[in-house]
Formats: sequence, structure tokens, C-alpha cells
Amino acid sequence: MEEKLHESAPARLEKDLEEVKELLKKATRKRTHDVLMAEKYKLEMEIKNLPPPKLKEDTMEEEKPPAGGYTVKINSYGWDQSDKFVKIYITLNGVQQLAAENVQVHFTERSFDLLVKNLSGKNYSMTFNNLLKPISVEGSSRKIKTDMILVLCRKKREEKWDCLTQVEKESKEKEKASYDTSDPGEGLMNLLKKMYAEGDDEMKRTINKAWVESREKQGKGDMPLDM
Repeated sequence: MEEKLHESAPARLEKDLEEVKELLKKATRKRTHDVLMAEKYKLEMEIKNLPPPKLKEDTMEEEKPPAGGYTVKINSYGWDQSDKFVKIYITLNGVQQLAAENVQVHFTERSFDLLVKNLSGKNYSMTFNNLLKPISVEGSSRKIKTDMILVLCRKKREEKWDCLTQVEKESKEKEKASYDTSDPGEGLMNLLKKMYAEGDDEMKRTINKAWVESREKQGKGDMPLDM
């Protein structure tokens, strides 16, 4: 299992498109269907016009150079877990050629810092704060493999982690609360409100018109979304 702490733009757009397609299946009003179709087309065009993915080296963010070379912040990684360990995989070409003391990891109960010194004239760093659950500092370690560092965080309790950090958990719960509902109509309404908040003037006019016409036909006096 591999997961990223920060969801990439292509992945986010793909998930938005999947959400719109699901809601299209549930939409029964023509206006609502038309709005969703417009959003579907918009998302498809955004995905089509995305720039090509950058190489791994380009996904790293360079910071101010300290003495001895640049420090590069590592943003790309994969992770997995077993009953006893959370495993973080970091790809760094040629890292196996470094002396062991050049690859340092400092652990606390809820964090770790990785520092790789003088790899092809650069330093590399990665920091994870607010890990989802406590880890054993003494039982945690790192391994150097060919073009890869494996950070092993020893779980204090042998239980499954749903994500790596508390921040990621809160973000997922917030998203779930906004869109996961047993009432399909409520889920559709949440999406329409999101589309309204993020849309341009034309999109807002279209959604408001559909909303007002729908309520008029139902004989209710509800106000449009911007009221």
C-alpha cells in the first residue's frame, strides 16, 4: 500500500471527476443534470490540459543552501505497514554509496527527521510531525538499500494505521463529513454548494437558476445559494 501525505493535483481532479459521475447517476432533475454535465466537462478539460508529470528530482523543493551544499526537502515517498512497523520508502539515487553516518534519522514518540548529507553535492531532508499514533523510539530504525532509504517506525501498539499523520486523518474526516451521507440528495446539495463557491459567475448563475426553478416547481420558498 502506498499513499501520499499531500494529494497531487491530478489525483484530486480524478477523484472530483469520479464524484461528479456518481452524482450524475443519481440526478433526476434536468437542471441539476445539466450543471453536473458542465462540471464533468470542465474537470475532463482540466485533466486533459495538465502538464506532464515531473521527474522525481523535480518534485523536491530546494531551500536556501547551507554551508557545504544545497538542502533539498523530500516530498515524494511511499508507505506501507505490518503489524509491528510503519514503513516509509524514500527514493534517492545512489544513496547506497554514502557512508552510513551520512544517513541520519532522529525519532521521537510522534515524529521523525531524516537528514542525508552530501549526496552528489546536496543534502536531503524529510520531517514527519504529529504521527497518527505513538512509536517506540528505541525500536525504530532506518535501512539503506539500492537507491532507497527505508524508515521503520516501530508501533507502540500493534494496530492498523489508516494514515501517517494526525493532520491527514483530520483532513480525511472533514472531507468525509462534507460528502459522505446516506441521503443522496444531501450529497448532491453539498457538491452543488462546493461548485457554487468555487465556480465563476456563469457557473453561479446557472446553479442559482436551477435552484430557484426547482424550488418553484416544488412550491417551496427556499432562497438561492448566495442568500
